[in-house]
Amino acid sequence: MFSVGNTIIYGNHGICKIVEVKDMTIDSNTRPYYVLKPVFENNSTIYFPVGNEIAEKKMRRILSVEEIYTLIREMPDENTIWIENENERKEVYKSILTGTDRSALVKLIKTLHLHEKELKDLGKKLHASDEKFLKDAEKTLYDEFVYVLDIDREEVLPFIMEQIEINSKKQGEGD
Repeated sequence: MFSVGNTIIYGNHGICKIVEVKDMTIDSNTRPYYVLKPVFENNSTIYFPVGNEIAEKKMRRILSVEEIYTLIREMPDENTIWIENENERKEVYKSILTGTDRSALVKLIKTLHLHEKELKDLGKKLHASDEKFLKDAEKTLYDEFVYVLDIDREEVLPFIMEQIEINSKKQGEGD
């Protein structure tokens, strides 16, 4: 499915380059391992066995430029996914963060931003776990945008807002 030279997203490690597949011996068991280098963390290397289903489920291809533009175009139409029950919310949000559905990631970010705004209007703050989910979701999505679009992290949100505005004007002209 993936091979040396591919750039992927690997779980919460973010964007990684598969730099090699090499045989490694662990507990007198020799087998091939993926060797991943995180793009935004020069000092780390990740190893996991080829064929390890649990680890391979954490690997996903990065979006293309066209897919990013499509995702941005769909952002205003995304529903929110607030869940009142905290334990249920944590489970659902955790599965979104480890999953491959970027639309769900956008829904998560949108939901938590709107909830944060509602709470702020009441003089309250976002729950610590929700704040962590928001930061992790933004990092995951923004890292991908930074890498694919070759822009700085500070440019991601303004870029998204600009694209939404452009699309909104286009839709307005089409009415």
